[in-house]
Amino acid sequence: MLIYEDLISGDELLSDSYNCKELFNGCLWEVDGKWVVKENRGVFNIGANPSAEGGEDDNEAVDDGEAVKVVDIVDNFRLQEQPAYDKKQFVAWVKRYIKTLVTKLEADKAVEFKKNVEAATKFLMSKMSELQFFVGESMHDDGATVMAYYKDGATDPSFFYFAHGLKGVKC
Repeated sequence: MLIYEDLISGDELLSDSYNCKELFNGCLWEVDGKWVVKENRGVFNIGANPSAEGGEDDNEAVDDGEAVKVVDIVDNFRLQEQPAYDKKQFVAWVKRYIKTLVTKLEADKAVEFKKNVEAATKFLMSKMSELQFFVGESMHDDGATVMAYYKDGATDPSFFYFAHGLKGVKC
């Protein structure tokens, strides 16, 4: 199995277990996510006596393990949702990201990335009002931004990644 890490932040953002489609000559990956039900581990009873402090009785304070609905990619890779970008903010982020990323790429990969990133960026800008934005767990300022949206009529989200910003690591 491969885990894909952000080249800049080192955050784990994806694995090869997800269905991935290459766009713009491999510059952008579109990855299918899905809503899943996850058991909520809840609050653990560690032996404290909340009733002595005027709190709830021990049995009432412990969550009964209710299930919660989460998006698999967001949950598995601990992605952190960010406020939506407007077009000006997005362009500023993309310019900074390209400048930072190109320094981390081998020369041929940098040329390939620069050749296709403009078309990929225009495509993303055309969907700006539909996108949700996520960053990795470290919330690194210069790291990758993962974008999610719902295709027409879809109940599960799809995610966009700049592929050149990811490094596959075997586990």
